[in-house]
Amino acid sequence: MTRLTGRALRLTVYIGEDDIWHHKPLYTEIVHRAHTAGLAGASVFRGIEGFGASSRIHTSRLLSLSEDLPVAVVVVDTEERVRAFLPQLDELVTEGLVTLDDCEVIRYAGRSGETGEPDVKGKKSL
Repeated sequence: MTRLTGRALRLTVYIGEDDIWHHKPLYTEIVHRAHTAGLAGASVFRGIEGFGASSRIHTSRLLSLSEDLPVAVVVVDTEERVRAFLPQLDELVTEGLVTLDDCEVIRYAGRSGETGEPDVKGKKSL
C-alpha cells in the first residue's frame, strides 16, 4: 500500500457523465489508468447540477435535462506522481476541466487486513 502523509497534490478532472473512451465511460478509464499508474487512490463523484464551457446547464431536476450530468474524478498523491500522470489525461480528456490543488494529507489508511486487490464485484478482498 502507498504511504501518504503531509503535503500532496489533488488532481480533479471535471467531465460529463456521458463522455466515452473506447465504448466505456471516460471516468472509468481515468480511474483504471490511475490505478495502473500506482497512484494512491481515485474517486468519482457524480454531480446533480452544473455547467461548463458550453454554458449548457445539466441538472437531475428536470427529466429532459438529466443527461450528461457533471462528474468529478479526484486523485490525491505526491506532486511527482500526479504530474507524471498528467500526460495520460492529455490523451483522454478532450473536453472538460483539469485542476491541480496543493493539499495536506492528514490520514490515509485502508481497512485492516485488505490486500488491496478488488474482487469480481469491485470490492476489495481480504
